[in-house]
Amino acid sequence: MAAFVPMPRFIQEIPKIVVALLLVAAIGNLLVGVFLRYIMLKVTDLLDVDPFRFTWVEEAGEMMLAWLTLIGAAIGVRERAHFTLHVFIERLSPEAQLLIERIHHLLIAGFGAIAAWYGVKLCMLNYTLVTPSLEINLALLYASSVVGGVLLVVYAVSMIVAPPPRAPDALH
Repeated sequence: MAAFVPMPRFIQEIPKIVVALLLVAAIGNLLVGVFLRYIMLKVTDLLDVDPFRFTWVEEAGEMMLAWLTLIGAAIGVRERAHFTLHVFIERLSPEAQLLIERIHHLLIAGFGAIAAWYGVKLCMLNYTLVTPSLEINLALLYASSVVGGVLLVVYAVSMIVAPPPRAPDALH
């Protein structure tokens, strides 16, 4: 039987790097949209020239938001960053807590698998369509649910198999 080989750290960091780049790009896209809408429209009106078309800003923002949300949700699962209530579960035995946590991550993995499955179906259904302004294949938008869903499955299963140690509780 082969021994478990941990994944190199730089590979583990790829989703975080992608999310960071998407966040910077989304902020830049938002600033460009504001500049074009509130500054350049006034300039083109003042100069009496045709205004710039900037409908692409909304499409680019939508695409980045989809990717950012789905990859970010998976990262949140892996880093235990999502909101949880510990009112009831803290009163149970450590074994019961572990069982509930594993069931919880199994449900997350199931949700990720469903998201990836339907994402693949949407990609196949829309691979011939393009966005109106940027003319980007719509399958790229729906591929975010495939990537996010697969990451959710991988991260949730990894939490079941080898959960990272919990941070010390500040209340105890």
